[in-house]
Amino acid sequence: MKIIGNLLAWLEERTGLKQPIIHAITHPVPPGSKWYYVLGTAIMTSFIVQIITGIALSTLYVPSAGEAYESVQYISTQAPFGALIRAMHYFGASAMILFTGLHMIRVYLMGSFKFPRELNWLTGVALLFITVAMGFTGQILRWDQNSVWTVAVGSQQALRVPFIGKLLVEVLVSGGEVGSATLSHFFSYHVFVFPALLIGAIVLHVWLVLHNGISEPPVVGEPVDPKTYRQKYNDMLKREGRPFWPDAAWRDIVFSTLVVIAIFALALWLGPPAIEKPPDPSIVNAQPKPDWYLLWYFALLALLPHEIEDWVIVLAPLFVVLIFLSVPILAPFGERSPRRRPWAIASVAFIVSFVLALTIEGFREPWTPNFEAKPLTPEIIGATSGPIYQGAKVFDTKGCLYCHTISGHGGKRGPDLTEVGSRLTNDQLTIRIVNGGYNMPAYAGNISAQELKDLTAFLDSRKNH
Repeated sequence: MKIIGNLLAWLEERTGLKQPIIHAITHPVPPGSKWYYVLGTAIMTSFIVQIITGIALSTLYVPSAGEAYESVQYISTQAPFGALIRAMHYFGASAMILFTGLHMIRVYLMGSFKFPRELNWLTGVALLFITVAMGFTGQILRWDQNSVWTVAVGSQQALRVPFIGKLLVEVLVSGGEVGSATLSHFFSYHVFVFPALLIGAIVLHVWLVLHNGISEPPVVGEPVDPKTYRQKYNDMLKREGRPFWPDAAWRDIVFSTLVVIAIFALALWLGPPAIEKPPDPSIVNAQPKPDWYLLWYFALLALLPHEIEDWVIVLAPLFVVLIFLSVPILAPFGERSPRRRPWAIASVAFIVSFVLALTIEGFREPWTPNFEAKPLTPEIIGATSGPIYQGAKVFDTKGCLYCHTISGHGGKRGPDLTEVGSRLTNDQLTIRIVNGGYNMPAYAGNISAQELKDLTAFLDSRKNH
């Protein structure tokens, strides 16, 4: 013990860190700091899990386009504890994103973004976006069919940005096309750039929390007044404040322990995220999709009318960023209690419901081809022979049923054709089949004249009787 004491004294004499550390862990917290105040520590705990598991994974991962897929396969199937570590890394990232979102909801509803904590909110916004970027780049490092095509789709979206679209694509994929340089690019961002930014944002955020103090639970009828708030807050801490350690820290320790146990349990139970087939640029009929935390945006773009898709791709991210950044600017003082801010509760309820509904649709993917669709029955066709029956067989053999619904049977990627005969003439049907359309291939050269005649006869018979 004497040796340890001497070592600590030697370090303190040369660094002077003892007092800042003691001040940090014993800083006073306001009364009423209950369990909903532990989310910030949960984010830190999840990040520590990410660092530990990430370092372990980096010892086996090969950031080369020719070997990345095989190295992930090796980690998942052969390396000792590789599947467990990879799964913990995935669920740790999910926990970090989830807790960051919940923490920001709590801060917004309790008005903790108001004076003097505006910068606390802004650094929290930066933490949220960097965390999501970390998760996205981590998904790309799997370098399977889904990951490669996710980058390709993302680059196509970036290309639609006016003026700087081409530059964004070159930055995103490190050149004009997805390749080995793209993987190295994302690896550097995931392992070096974003972690460094995240650590810097966390340090700044924690310092701001210590400098401005932990926000007290809001009280109805006690608005924030910049002229008097600091004095009232300091007086309250002198009267009723308690040191973080040990009076409040036990909750953070208990919850952080539960977080680690939950991550470990999910990793054991569900395992790491599935790896799809190796990347193959020749397979153009791919259906890439992001991990769960971006499924809502994926679903939004998939469900949008084609005419406004470009506008949403360009403006929606900008709109989201501006909304987050404007929160402390639009309401820097005034009432904090959610009881006096019903619009705050309503906006959170709307956004959460909106994102949740789109996420569910993202898991369902009703817009993807239904390759399990069964051939139409004679009852649905309305015939057992003749051109209409033959046209129904063409409808099935050409794969039309994968994307189109007839009387509740088939896919939902394309329009419902149950009553298409009431909307389009025979000539219009012919033109659409031959020339194709948005998300529909042209069948000219892939369908005989007799097949086309039978198919249009079948579709023309689909009318509202």
